[in-house]
Amino acid sequence: MSSHTSLPPDAADHLLGRAWPDIPLPATDGAAWSLADLDTPAVVFAYPRTAEPGAPPLTSDWDHIPGAAGCTAEACGFRDQHSDFVGLRTRVFGLSTQDTEYQREMSQRLGLTYPVLSDAAMELTRALHLPTFEAAGHTMLLRLTVFVERGQITHVWYPIPEPTTHAHDVSAWVRTRTAPGT
Repeated sequence: MSSHTSLPPDAADHLLGRAWPDIPLPATDGAAWSLADLDTPAVVFAYPRTAEPGAPPLTSDWDHIPGAAGCTAEACGFRDQHSDFVGLRTRVFGLSTQDTEYQREMSQRLGLTYPVLSDAAMELTRALHLPTFEAAGHTMLLRLTVFVERGQITHVWYPIPEPTTHAHDVSAWVRTRTAPGT
């Protein structure tokens, strides 16, 4: 578990090459998704939490917790890049420990075009030993993104210094991965 003052630089190193566990997670599209057997590549971006409109931050120091701020902007970035991922035959999933009911409202409000997975029970988090931190009594995921193909994590982005441009960076990486001759 991370502290509030710094991001552990190697917190996601263990994920590269790991098999995605067969754990179905409820999603905003009403399905329960397990990516272990997904037949197309997928980008899964994990984030701590999106804020409720008009609500104060979860903690007074939220914007000073490394990797905490920027979740809504990141989710919107993946929404705005979604057609690129579709063109690259790559699925996109958001992932947080917030419950599905909240995620559905957030997904509708932001016009998200991809499913957001809820790991409120922390099953996937425990199985993959995803890096987390605690704030205001909540355990949340550190911001990271993985590329999953044929049930295996083949690329990891962590830490993510700029959530507002991260989706563009991931799309550019996927494009080079799927370019003719690669």
